[in-house]
Amino acid sequence: MVSDDLSFATVVELGRMLRDGRATPTRLAEHFLERLERVGRPLNAVVNLTPELAREQARQAEAEFAAGVDRGPLHGVPYGAKDLLATAGIPTTWGAAPYRDQVFDRDAVVVERLRAGGAVLVAKLAMVELAGGFGYEQADAAFTGPGRNPWDLEAWAGGSSSGSGAAVAAGAVPFAIGSETWGSITTPAALCGVTGLRPTYGRVSRRGAMALAWTMDKIGPIARTAEDCALVLAAIAGPDPEEPTTADRALAEDPRRDGFRFAMLRGATVGAQPAVAANFEGAVAVLREIGTVEEVDLPDLPFDAAAAVVVVAEAAAAFEEFIVSGRNAGLTAPEDRVGLYGALALPAVDYLRALRVRRLGGRALDEVLRPYDAMAAPTLAAVAGPLTERFSAYFEDNREATLGGAGNLCGLPAITVPNGFGERGLPTGLELMGRADDEHHILAAARAFQARTDWHLRRPER
Repeated sequence: MVSDDLSFATVVELGRMLRDGRATPTRLAEHFLERLERVGRPLNAVVNLTPELAREQARQAEAEFAAGVDRGPLHGVPYGAKDLLATAGIPTTWGAAPYRDQVFDRDAVVVERLRAGGAVLVAKLAMVELAGGFGYEQADAAFTGPGRNPWDLEAWAGGSSSGSGAAVAAGAVPFAIGSETWGSITTPAALCGVTGLRPTYGRVSRRGAMALAWTMDKIGPIARTAEDCALVLAAIAGPDPEEPTTADRALAEDPRRDGFRFAMLRGATVGAQPAVAANFEGAVAVLREIGTVEEVDLPDLPFDAAAAVVVVAEAAAAFEEFIVSGRNAGLTAPEDRVGLYGALALPAVDYLRALRVRRLGGRALDEVLRPYDAMAAPTLAAVAGPLTERFSAYFEDNREATLGGAGNLCGLPAITVPNGFGERGLPTGLELMGRADDEHHILAAARAFQARTDWHLRRPER
């Protein structure tokens, strides 16, 4: 394979190459370390490369292959981790200048499980400072600089898993780990034109990950395809006796390629950019090729408002000492330096009301979703905004009914897949959301969609 084809190969393709002798773990490690330095850094996607660890893990994988030991589909495949996942002896900065020298003595459980599967860690990837929980309003909200989009360096990569989305899209890593409290996997994946999977709350252990909102944080993969996301999820999912919010629920399999039942969110494109709406209509036409599509409404509950209350209340509690100490003055975004002060005085009654909305909404959403394999909507109303424009101004005229607030508040799984290009030649995304623990349905549907489209094969010129 030529260099570019190697850079944009899927996890599945790299696995075949490793097993038929067309590539070795050490060659892949060196290739992606070089790509991260040359392509990833200009995107502000990299916090730290991990060359010594990567070479050690790659040599071990090479020796194991030579000895006939195969740890599974990720064995010998490089990856990058969002820099809120602890890595023993390597800085874990949480994207924030006040934490840039922070080092833990134990890996996050996700990093442990990927190591057990033979994956090779090549980088800690950039993120919005403190996962965006302090109320950032513009792209320049990390000490590494604004996340740049591989399709247009003057456009935003999305957040808070900015580096994870940009690095995968630019062919700087085959897959990356991101986290989502509200949109932090699906947003950068959609804006950068790749595939991102948000698992069910509790599916993946958060031990060793920075806490933003304990009852909403989720960890999942960003990759080129739904198939790759499924492989990564299988490696990192499962109960953790040290993390009480995880549950012992086996990942189900769904081999279907057609006969799906889709719900389409009514009014999903009202307020969306014209190309976003057109691409969604085109995606729905593909969904009709593999199943049925029926319009439905979300339950009439204030999901977004409740999700916002839960996030700020729990974030204020998680970072109370940091805020009252005044260390937040060292954050990059001006609005982050004062963010969450008000949340420290949030009335308990507001938080309890939000939890009540979650309980009622979770049951109501499950009733809506019960007859279907997935609910479809545009991932976002607009393509990536310019780096210079504040979010409130850019998105004010580009809003539509999205699934992010409801899905994240209620802990439901979702996947975003690329479904075309819009303004300024930037990618758009299709989101498929399922019932709790139904990752197998949305992954199967996304695989079927990608088998009939080629948007996930498009490459930016980097």
